[in-house]
Amino acid sequence: MYQYLLLHKPYGVLPQFTDGSPEPRPTLAGYIDVPDIYPVGRLDLDSEGLLFLTDDNWVKHRMLDPEFNHPRTYHVQVEGAITDEALEQLRRGVAVADYISRPLKAKRVNPVYPPRVPPIRFRANIPTSWVQLTMTEGKNRQVRRMTAAVGFPTLRLLRVGIGDLALDGLAAGRYRSLNASEIVQLREGFKRKR
Repeated sequence: MYQYLLLHKPYGVLPQFTDGSPEPRPTLAGYIDVPDIYPVGRLDLDSEGLLFLTDDNWVKHRMLDPEFNHPRTYHVQVEGAITDEALEQLRRGVAVADYISRPLKAKRVNPVYPPRVPPIRFRANIPTSWVQLTMTEGKNRQVRRMTAAVGFPTLRLLRVGIGDLALDGLAAGRYRSLNASEIVQLREGFKRKR
């Protein structure tokens, strides 16, 4: 029987179970004690939020394969009061590094999260704002590169959704198993996309 878990990955935790660096950093092993389960996708060391883990390779493949256009939703705290023009640029796609990002959904939001430890950098004379981005691609540090490209550097990044799965109420460092109806919905959703 396959296992499906959702973890609220805290800031500063590697999205893997081991760290071979000379000064080991916190890993998923400090939060999950379920054997033979692996994260699907990544959240950088300095990103937080929803991480999906499974031992079901069929689901893993479909979540990672760009052909399935599997959406991921992020709440991003940026430096400055984000403008309508910047949001429109993000919606159309932004040139970052050697590619142009796919169009995505972008809107202002006002979420409330506990303060991050360590706190984000604070500048008394520069406001911050939050934007919600829903995208179907996941290149390395893409969200950070995109917000910087439109003039609003990322200060804090939380993934709050993967497809229909949501972070809702899951505290940092905690995980839960998907219930039977969530598993059926997840697998059936991929069958319909074929």
